[in-house]
Amino acid sequence: MQERHATVMCSQGLHARPAAAFARAVAATDHSVTIRKTDGSPVSAKSTLMLMSLGLKEGEAVILASEDESAGPSLDHLAALLATELDEQ
Repeated sequence: MQERHATVMCSQGLHARPAAAFARAVAATDHSVTIRKTDGSPVSAKSTLMLMSLGLKEGEAVILASEDESAGPSLDHLAALLATELDEQ
């Protein structure tokens, strides 16, 4: 399993627009990726609704994971994406 720790830096958290932008980026990787709060259960990162259900706010830590051993570069990209203002994507 591949994992990456990231911090949500979108000033409004992962509300509808940034969650949708992130879900599209995950879908473009062709990997099955989950996201979870450090103390929570994982959800599909390809689902805007599931992303929104986490209630992620600016500054919160998350863990991205994939069972696919070749997903490392994609997870790196997604972790870096979470460190941006996703509303501007």
